[in-house]
Amino acid sequence: MPIEVRQLRYAVLTADTQSFSRAAATLNVKQSTLSRRVLALEQRLGVKLFERTTRGAEPTENGRVFIEQARRIVTDLDNLQTTARNVSYGLQGRIAVGYCSPLASGNLKLAFSDYLTRFPDVQFDGIEAAPEKLLHGLQSRTIDVVVAPIGLEEAGLKSRPLWSEKLFVVVEVGNRLVAQERIYWQDLRREVFVVPNNGIGPILGNLISARLTEQAYRPAIIQQDTSLESVLSMVAAKRFITIATEASQGVAWPDLQFREIYDSSGPARLEYALYWRGDNDNPALHRFFKLIEERYPG
Repeated sequence: MPIEVRQLRYAVLTADTQSFSRAAATLNVKQSTLSRRVLALEQRLGVKLFERTTRGAEPTENGRVFIEQARRIVTDLDNLQTTARNVSYGLQGRIAVGYCSPLASGNLKLAFSDYLTRFPDVQFDGIEAAPEKLLHGLQSRTIDVVVAPIGLEEAGLKSRPLWSEKLFVVVEVGNRLVAQERIYWQDLRREVFVVPNNGIGPILGNLISARLTEQAYRPAIIQQDTSLESVLSMVAAKRFITIATEASQGVAWPDLQFREIYDSSGPARLEYALYWRGDNDNPALHRFFKLIEERYPG
């Protein structure tokens, strides 16, 4: 008689709960049925898997070795089922979209939501990473299209402008800058900035350097291997300030103030563009282009 996957699952859960009754309750089967199946498995193997006591079921030494192998088999089968569901989910193809900006709010979130609503049968994979990793994904064809600030031009890639977002300086509520009617780049010269070294962080760091570097002066910028949320928490601790875009305001930060930054022409903005390989003929990508053209005509 062949070993059934159900028997393996019963044995693994019995080992995890150290109880036939708890395993049966978790799987919503009768305890007698589960116990019988595990006993049949032991007889088929010729190995005693569990020591049965009034306290429950303790795996034997041989049982522990077998259980770990059974666990891998059950996990692999579950993963296969998930893969099969994902394949059926992507009935009309798949698109991988790279981005480096926050998704809490803003144009990027609206564009993604619109695509997911309009094309529910397309498998949509969002990939958040730093710009250099996104470029590598485009060149290696693991990413179909990238939404990122302008400046990622590279041989073989096409681009089109998308939108712009206002830039904000983020400070703690009691910071001296809060009292100013307007905050200009030059008002930030003596501040210490902290930015994440992933996502949009490197771009913001380069922007701060470009705006504030002068002869014999370079701005103090600390890059942290952490998320934007953690960076904002550091700002709330009153040690640093940071720069963020409009999209970062989708979450309430009661201890922080988001203040627009101004330059000579008005509110400072960060321009975004769409990047893709010219030879990518993915139908799901062309649907994405159509949506972008409708929402943000070039």
